[in-house]
Amino acid sequence: MNLVPLGQSDLLVTPICLGTMTFGEQVNEADSHAILSRSLERGVNFIDTAEMYAVPPKAETFQATEKIVGSWLANNPGARDKLVLATKVAGPSRGMPWIRGGSPDLTAADIIAACEGSLKRLKTDVIDLYQIHWPTRNVPMFGGLYYDPSKDHAGLTSMHAQLEALQTLVQAGKVRAIGVSNETPYGVHEFVRLAEQHGLPRIATVQNVYCLISRALENALDETLHHLDVSLLAYSPLGFGLLTGKYDVSGTSGPDAPAQGRIAKYESVRKQRWGRAESLEAARRYNALARAYGLTPTQMALAFCYTKWQVRSTIIGVTSLAQLDEDLDAWGTTLPEELLQKIDAVRWDIRDPAA
Repeated sequence: MNLVPLGQSDLLVTPICLGTMTFGEQVNEADSHAILSRSLERGVNFIDTAEMYAVPPKAETFQATEKIVGSWLANNPGARDKLVLATKVAGPSRGMPWIRGGSPDLTAADIIAACEGSLKRLKTDVIDLYQIHWPTRNVPMFGGLYYDPSKDHAGLTSMHAQLEALQTLVQAGKVRAIGVSNETPYGVHEFVRLAEQHGLPRIATVQNVYCLISRALENALDETLHHLDVSLLAYSPLGFGLLTGKYDVSGTSGPDAPAQGRIAKYESVRKQRWGRAESLEAARRYNALARAYGLTPTQMALAFCYTKWQVRSTIIGVTSLAQLDEDLDAWGTTLPEELLQKIDAVRWDIRDPAA
């Protein structure tokens, strides 16, 4: 894999990024360390985590993933210099009282304090890419469809003030580049405008969902990213497991569902966009299409992300070495034009059920 740049920053990363949100919940520390080591051995130089992880979020595992990554870095002192390390500050609590006491805001002081905590847990002096996990303002996300102006709240910390806090971290040498996540075209434009107008750090990346059953990004955000030179880090390329085919027969719940699948295992996940009946039905159609072309569902879903011009790096999340190898082995798979046309035809019928 050739290295690719992130936005206008000096960061160069592999087009596959190891996501870590399963570490500390579905994956224990020893197995997490093995996955991190194998990923590095196979040439992946990009790791993404977050203070909120593990997932699904809960008080008992809050910040656990960063600690696991940090203990691995401490045990492998030569690894840090080979890696681009990304993490995220959690946005407003969204019903999670263990995040800053349930505050509805993300202040400049919160950002600086959260970064200091991440540095300690990760056992590093610098975070290569520091991201705001979700917006402070009222925004439809995590499956929300509509923006409702009546839900806007005055008095929340502005994007300008958040950029000033991030500038403090960059100037202190604690952060190299910044990004956002779960953002909208407006949010990306505003972050870039404010940075350019006031001489503040420019966002290099946007980390948003992008997969066969959730392609809403192609309806405007991709144009924004292209013209503003901001790089997409695509998460959930396998649709929380729906696009692996493991739920095709059994569904996401019930006695025959794979017990360790995230959607089957966690009721909170089933209540989200991935648990919609329409999402499962759409995934089954794509999975059948993959098999008809001699591919596994995983191969097709990952190849779709790996080869799209919109995607700079695809974030893969795994629970075993076997899954990691399968995901990495899919690199280099090309999808014939006829198959891509059939994929688009399915989307025309069902649109984006997990948007």
